[in-house]
Amino acid sequence: MSEVKKPVLEVKHLGITFGGLKAVDDFCLEIGESELVGLIGPNGAGKTTVFNLLTGVYQPTEGTYYLNGLKMNGKRTHQVVRSGIARTFQNIRLFKKMTVLENVIVAMNMHMSYSLFASVFRSKKFWREEAEIEKRARELLEIVHLEDKADYIAENLPYGQQRRLEIARALATGMKLLLLDEPAAGMNPTETAELLDIIHVIRKKFQISVLLIEHDMSLVMKVCERIQVIDYGITIAHGTAEEIANHPEVIRAYLGKEESEDLYADN
Repeated sequence: MSEVKKPVLEVKHLGITFGGLKAVDDFCLEIGESELVGLIGPNGAGKTTVFNLLTGVYQPTEGTYYLNGLKMNGKRTHQVVRSGIARTFQNIRLFKKMTVLENVIVAMNMHMSYSLFASVFRSKKFWREEAEIEKRARELLEIVHLEDKADYIAENLPYGQQRRLEIARALATGMKLLLLDEPAAGMNPTETAELLDIIHVIRKKFQISVLLIEHDMSLVMKVCERIQVIDYGITIAHGTAEEIANHPEVIRAYLGKEESEDLYADN
C-alpha cells in the first residue's frame, strides 16, 4: 500500500476576533505538494487576514494550522519564514534604495553559515558563501526575467517588474509554501500574461505549493486547480474553477444577485 502524503498546508477551524468582530471564522484548507489554490472573495472578505494568520502577523484566537505536519500556532513571523512560508504583499514592500540583486540576497541571510569571525576577517569560507549566494540570487532573477536589471535601484523599476522582484525575494527564502497577495494588481494584460508564465515555471522548477489571492478572475480561472471563496470571513464555496464560476452563493457575494453576467470574463 502506498504511503498517504500529508498536505503541505493543513488549516483546521482557524479564526480570529478583533474586539467583538469575527474577521475570520472556522477557516479550513488543505494544500498538497505543488498545488496552486486560489483564495477569492469580495473586498473586505478577510483574505489578507487569512494570510496574516498564516504568516504570524496575527495569532489566531481559535483553530490550528500545520506546515508539513509542524504546528505553526504561536510562531513569530521570522520563525514562520524559517519554517518555510513566504509571501508577497498587496502593497509592494521592497528595500527601495537597495539594488535588485541586493533585495534578493538579503532574503538569503538565514541560510548563511559562516561565523561573525569569518565575516569580520573575510575568511575563505565567507567569500565562498558570498559567491554562492550571489550566483543563486542571479539565477532567481533570471527566472523572473530581471537578470539584466540586477544593478538597478529597486525603486527605479517599473511597477510590474517590482512585483516580479518581490516574488524572486520570496523564492530566495527557500520556502515550501508561497503566498501571493494580489500579484497581478496594477498590471497591464501583457504583464499579467508574463506573471502567469512565471508562476507556472516556479511551480515546476521548485515543486512548491502556492496560495493565491487575486481579483483578476481570468488569471485565477487559468492558473488555480482549486478555489476557495470567503465572504465576511466565512467560507461560502470551494471547488474547481467551473464549479465556483457557477456557484449561486459566489455570484450573490460578488453581484448581489443570481446572474453571473460575465463575472469571470477575460475582458
